[in-house]
Amino acid sequence: MDVMIATDVVAGTGLAVGPFCFLGVDPADDPVPLTIGDGATIRSHTVIYRATRIGHRFHAGHGVLVREHTCIGDDVSVGSHTVVEHHVTIGDGVRLHSNCFVPEYSILHDGAWLGPGVIVTNARYPNRPDTKDHLEGVHIGPGATVGAGAVLLPGITIGADALIGAGAVVIDDVQPGEKVVGNPGRHLT
Repeated sequence: MDVMIATDVVAGTGLAVGPFCFLGVDPADDPVPLTIGDGATIRSHTVIYRATRIGHRFHAGHGVLVREHTCIGDDVSVGSHTVVEHHVTIGDGVRLHSNCFVPEYSILHDGAWLGPGVIVTNARYPNRPDTKDHLEGVHIGPGATVGAGAVLLPGITIGADALIGAGAVVIDDVQPGEKVVGNPGRHLT
């Protein structure tokens, strides 16, 4: 059972890596190595690109993909088959359950929680020639909770300690502590 770890990966003590993982091997022309803190557990079939910094006690489920130029804090757990695209910032104590999608330029602050199957988007007008020039990352505040299967539209901010109900489609900003449910998302008072 092969594991491929680039020669310049900087890993802390206690790194546990499952079979069929690729760590720090793509993009090969990026001079910045992958850095992983102490006590990380990376389960089988996970791929983590170069130029990513991961804090202490990171846990990756099976088949996780983390792209380049992503910064992940301490005590972060990323569930099986979750995709974190490039240039994402994830704070300390964040939990992404299985099958989440987090696109480039997203920011998840400390303690944010995404339930299974949450989809974060960043392209207001996808599949156009200039789409990449107009990506809008989503900001998820500290302690915010996003329920299973919710969809967050581009450029929105979810305030600290806000609660997004399962299956909600969030189309605009959510204030700190606010609750949003439904499709389209309705703000509860």
